[in-house]
Amino acid sequence: MSIPIPRELDVDLTQVPRHWMSNSAVATAITNGINLLFPHGERFFVRSVNHYLDEIKDPELKKQVLAFFKQEGHHAKAHDTFNNVLRTQGFEVDTFLGRYKKISSWMERLMPAKINLAGTAAAEHFTAILADDAFNGGLLEAISPGMRELLAWHAAEEIEHKAVAFDVLQQIDDSYWVRIAGLAYATVMLGVFWAWATRTLLRQEKIGFRAMRRQMKALRGETGKPILQAVFLAGIRQYIRRDFHPRHNANEHLAAEWFAAHGLTFKVA
Repeated sequence: MSIPIPRELDVDLTQVPRHWMSNSAVATAITNGINLLFPHGERFFVRSVNHYLDEIKDPELKKQVLAFFKQEGHHAKAHDTFNNVLRTQGFEVDTFLGRYKKISSWMERLMPAKINLAGTAAAEHFTAILADDAFNGGLLEAISPGMRELLAWHAAEEIEHKAVAFDVLQQIDDSYWVRIAGLAYATVMLGVFWAWATRTLLRQEKIGFRAMRRQMKALRGETGKPILQAVFLAGIRQYIRRDFHPRHNANEHLAAEWFAAHGLTFKVA
């Protein structure tokens, strides 16, 4: 696999509207929910892989890892910027973020380093599926400018480095059961925190259950399968195959094509 290319985003996010996804408060809250998780989550990914940096003997893989670190660092910084936009829009997110960081950091200390690494490898698989769905599921067309560039850039780079943490895990410990333990860890952590973040935002939008169901039904008709089916169930079915590897999902062309068309938006760094 080629070396990922770290790029810095050069897009003004301050004009992103409050309901930037399909003009829907519910759809926007769901996507903002995972956006809230990204800065701390991306830095966890870097720490979990960096723990084994000195044990990586393959020079090509080490180059991929160092580029992965830079890409994830840029992603964390960009989503920090967008989380500030949420604050200016009137959302109170710091209580949730404080609790999320406290609990996830406690879990990181509690878990063996191999499970943190395995969790990162599995989480990177989930984000690569999200990225694929963004490009192939029509999701980007439903997003306001600014956020479209942010999420497409992030998605394209997730595809570029989708196998890095997995390859490090295979070098450190290729046990199937370590991989599956990481999958369970990542599924629970991502699912719980994403649902919690979304609920935090929806409560501030003061949306009733019936209105939420109507908007969710409209969103499924516009952008495809529900998140549970498109990301978690599909990702788990793929990941539990004993011969699974992230590069089996041959979607690298999606990233290459998007950057070929939008390269001037970014600075290689």
